[in-house]
Amino acid sequence: MSNETIISEIADESQLDHLLSEPTPAVMSAVQHLDGDWMVLGVAGKMGPTLIRMAQRALETLGRKQRVIGVARFSNAAEQEKLQRWGIETIRCDLLDEKALAKLPQAPNIIYMAGMKFGSTGNEALTWAMNTYLPALVCRRFPDSRIAAFSTGNVYGLAPLSQGGSIESDSLNPTGDYAISCLGRERMFQYFSQSQGTRVSILRLNYACELRYGVLVDLAQKVWNNLPVDLAMGNFNVIWQGDANAMAIASLAQATSPAFMLNISGPELLSVRRVCEQFGKLMDRSVQFVGSESPDALLNNGKLGHRLYGYPRVGFEQMLDWIAKWIMRSGRTLNKPTHFEARSGKF
Repeated sequence: MSNETIISEIADESQLDHLLSEPTPAVMSAVQHLDGDWMVLGVAGKMGPTLIRMAQRALETLGRKQRVIGVARFSNAAEQEKLQRWGIETIRCDLLDEKALAKLPQAPNIIYMAGMKFGSTGNEALTWAMNTYLPALVCRRFPDSRIAAFSTGNVYGLAPLSQGGSIESDSLNPTGDYAISCLGRERMFQYFSQSQGTRVSILRLNYACELRYGVLVDLAQKVWNNLPVDLAMGNFNVIWQGDANAMAIASLAQATSPAFMLNISGPELLSVRRVCEQFGKLMDRSVQFVGSESPDALLNNGKLGHRLYGYPRVGFEQMLDWIAKWIMRSGRTLNKPTHFEARSGKF
């Protein structure tokens, strides 16, 4: 049994980061069989710090001496300092600067996390540069590396609830500049995987969650603060960020040419209404709803990842309990709403 399943309450961010970076057996197996250094591009986002720490912890446990390098602009210096305290090498780099990109060290194992979502509306040119042009630059710079590239389940578009979530072979129907540019990102990785033999895994994520951000945090905050909850996007998937981190790292073992496609998602199709009602019971709050549920939503089917890398260690019931306690005692959040309820594709 994982430590996460027997902890009744997460005390602080240090313990949270430790849990989010705990390697799984699938991570240990992948790291054991992948030689060479590791590099995470765009490491300073919501998931990057605990993901790179998980890779580092796996290497340390195995007694491996590969470098682990986190690359980002690090506009928030505190994120760079935290990684350095953990013993992770960091490099400041604007990845769109081709001269700076060319100076990065070679790394056989790369996890690509750079991209733009929030603020994409009204800033479409930069959105396309980050989400579609930059992947081409990275593929040309690192043709011989294995690359696990984050994408999004938004590329599928809205799917009927009766379908049970989109699978990797489904047709794609993205809406809005963000989702369409992310499909462009996938196409660039696919093109260079085919044309130059770069081994790639493409990761369609919906949605990673921990105690400081995520769909469940958004909903918990609305319930706790007696704010109305919109039911238009009435259903969603969620996966504990530690499990999403693990699947991303482990997917490098399946990186192939042509590219390997993988959904990263939890096993449940969750109801916004029922989740908020559960938060209401945990927090002793009444819940206000507006609107009504639509017959479709952005939903991923994550069964392939579960079969390859193991069932998620932390279920949504455990996440609900941890998040409710965190919010009620005013635990720090990132103040970065997911806007998962947006049905127009505008972020």
